[in-house]
Parts: sequence; C-alpha cells; structure tokens
Amino acid sequence: MNLPFIEIFLIGIGVSMDAFAVSIGKGLCLKEVHWKDCLKVGLWFGLFQALMPLIGYYASISFTSLVQEIDHWIAFVMLGLIGGNMIKESLQAQKEEEQVCKTRREELAFKTMLLLAIATSIDALACGVSFAFLDYPIFESIAIIGLTTFFFSFWGIRLGHRIGTRMHKGVEIFGGIVLISIGAKILLEHLLG
Repeated sequence: MNLPFIEIFLIGIGVSMDAFAVSIGKGLCLKEVHWKDCLKVGLWFGLFQALMPLIGYYASISFTSLVQEIDHWIAFVMLGLIGGNMIKESLQAQKEEEQVCKTRREELAFKTMLLLAIATSIDALACGVSFAFLDYPIFESIAIIGLTTFFFSFWGIRLGHRIGTRMHKGVEIFGGIVLISIGAKILLEHLLG
C-alpha cells in the first residue's frame, strides 16, 4: 500500500499537536523569544517525532505477519485512542492549568527539553507501529512527520509568545480529531474495499 503524501502530512499534523501546544506554552513563559530558541525547540521536537515512529516501526515489524488479518483494526484503535487521549488531556489541562514560568535557561534546558520531547512523541511511537502493520513507507513518513513537527514547534514558541493561551486547547483537540479521522478512514477503506 502506498500512502499518499496528504495522509502522511495529516498524520504529521496530528502527532505534532502536543509538541505545538508545548511550544506555545514555552513561548508564553519566555519574556523574549530569539530565533535560536525557535530553532532549538523545533529541532528537539522534530527529531523525536521522527525517531519515535521509526523505533515503533522496527520494533513491531517482526510480528506484523502474525496480525495482518486485524491490522486495520489495530491502526483504527491505536489512532483513535491517541486522538481521544489528546482531546481528553486538552480539556483537563484547561481546567487545571496554571503555568509557572522559569528563566529561559530553565525553560529550554537539556533535561527539560529531553523529557518534553519524549513525552510529546509517545503517540508517534504508536503511529510507527501502525505504519508497520499497514506497510506504509517509513522513511517518507518519518521525514514528513519530523519536518511538520519542526515547523509547528518552531513557530509555536513565537506564536505563544505573541498571542497567549487562547489557542492551546483548540490545537490539541484539532490534532486528536485528525488522528481519529485517519484511523476511521483506514478502517472504512479496509472494510469497504
């Protein structure tokens, strides 16, 4: 199966929304945002969002043949759960959220960025598992996902700095809806095709 560019791009948008939301949050906390801050955040999130699907893909490729009969259901459930969880977390975060800002050095420190990059890319790991089951082109997929996340994260920190918290909730909900829609499309194509 050859996955069209637009579908990979939509998956990239969906999985990048956590990183985008975190980037907006980082932008809110910084008194001023320099281009090197944008580059740093974009690279952290973009690289991890590209690395995680690759790990998921190769980790699951060994047992793909065992589950080929239900691969479309696995993709549907995984993307649905990831998307649903993104929406749920976004709604909960809005009720509880009170962000405490730190200095630029603390906000963009290695340990902080590493933990955030891992946390925001777990859903991309699950997408990599789905890619293996559905035989999607992994290197094309991770390049698009990584570049899409880089773009959103790079501009997210600037956007957060400029416009505030109004977008945070909507961004994650949009990402969740995109992932759920793609999962439903995969399932329907398989069942009806």
